[in-house]
Amino acid sequence: MRVIAGSKRGTKLCGFEGDSVRPTTDRVKENIFNIIAPYVSGAQVLDLFAGTGALAVEALSRGAGGAVLCDSSGASLKLVRENLERTGFAHAAQVVRSDAVLYLKQCGRQFDIIFLDPPYNTGLLEAAMRQIAESGVLSESGIVLAERDGAQPDIATEGLALVKEKKYGRTHICVYAKQQPIQTGIEGF
Repeated sequence: MRVIAGSKRGTKLCGFEGDSVRPTTDRVKENIFNIIAPYVSGAQVLDLFAGTGALAVEALSRGAGGAVLCDSSGASLKLVRENLERTGFAHAAQVVRSDAVLYLKQCGRQFDIIFLDPPYNTGLLEAAMRQIAESGVLSESGIVLAERDGAQPDIATEGLALVKEKKYGRTHICVYAKQQPIQTGIEGF
């Protein structure tokens, strides 16, 4: 696992041993950032279910203005901190140990990009999407990028519109926005 592009391109990131955690592959991560490239510069990023923090670190490497990385696992947050130190982004990030839905209810701020990559088929993705739609944490022109199991049904959340979906084997990447697809500004929609 490594940083794909930007100021820290090629930097190796720490990851979990074994297969207890499913990290976003470099191939999928590269495609994610190709899709959301117009949104990254200066963006405030929220990486829920942060795992190793690879998505937020990639965003910071590509010019995001700041990031909050949230996970309920102490082991995950240890890796998040190591990867932020390794890349020199500790100053640009806040690390939060919290349940994702509880954080969304209490954070009191807005984000331009929200990454959601919870464990598959647990109901956490749906709960987080509902809370994002209800809480106002997504900026008016912001996007939510959700990673889900392809066997899982589409997620319909009132207040968020699906603007793009890409499939990478079992992994489906879904981009949501408050506006209808025609208004998102993401190329190809």
